[in-house]
Amino acid sequence: MNNSYTILQSARSGVAIYDSSEWGKILVSDRDRLRFLHNQSTADFESRQSGEGCDTVFVTSTARTIDLATGLILDDEVLLIISPNRRKYLFDWLDKYIFFADRVKLKDVTDALASLTLMGAESTSILAQLGCTELTELPLHSHQVHNINGIEVRIAIGTELGLPGYRLICDRANASVLQQALTNLGAVTVDEDAWECLRIEQGRPKPDAELTEDYNPLEVGLWDTISFTKGCYIGQETIARLNTYKGVKQYLWGIKLVGSVAVGTSITVDGEKVGVLTSCSQTDAGIMGLGYVRSKAGGVSLKVMLGDVEGEVIDLPFVRHEYPV
Repeated sequence: MNNSYTILQSARSGVAIYDSSEWGKILVSDRDRLRFLHNQSTADFESRQSGEGCDTVFVTSTARTIDLATGLILDDEVLLIISPNRRKYLFDWLDKYIFFADRVKLKDVTDALASLTLMGAESTSILAQLGCTELTELPLHSHQVHNINGIEVRIAIGTELGLPGYRLICDRANASVLQQALTNLGAVTVDEDAWECLRIEQGRPKPDAELTEDYNPLEVGLWDTISFTKGCYIGQETIARLNTYKGVKQYLWGIKLVGSVAVGTSITVDGEKVGVLTSCSQTDAGIMGLGYVRSKAGGVSLKVMLGDVEGEVIDLPFVRHEYPV
């Protein structure tokens, strides 16, 4: 466990690398690609230029969450990076909405491209040592192609967790060489257990846990992925109504626990159920969970019970609530 704690500390204050190659990657191309994604998800794609990017949420017609994705705008394509367990589902879902007159093509390139997430306070220094210095002043999700040790690498600002860092994307055949170059400069490898700890600590929602058809993006806290001015898209009417009338009934929060609790356990206050635990993990800071709590029950610092285990509601770095309690 001590080694895991070292990894977590490196990811926060040093430099660490996570192999995110199994995250789904879909290329969206042809003339209507931006309009298509604009109409199928919560973000404003039509105002984006090549070299820019954004996070977006794909939702059902009733605004229930399917996946949180990142779109990188290329010259003639958009590269969507999606959760590993949503690769086929989202590809088929998008394909269903391509109609006869649409000039849109989809291609699953997950197996062709590797992606490495470089994270931590020293990640910029690592890239500078490799000759990549032009990205430091650009906005989140901006991306450029660089040559690292003879490998063509697309570097995008930001990580899946909200920690400082970068996503590095290259051909699968070159992934091991790129990873070795980063490791040689001090990057510590993040395994799946450490990644899950970081995900929960930061509050990155995951499909089948925090992202399900029980919740909408406003409840999750993904306000920054939503354009409230772009007009019609799938799920737009519900999201606009919830925003206008402040109709969000529950929020995703962190839960600091004094003991281990099974996912799915009810969250209670004075014996009354006010929510449910969706994720839980042991970290170097103690046992941390994610869960939805009814807005009327309270927010940060609220004392709760999960069975016979005490907990306290805490804020999450990755998500934000537009009108918190």
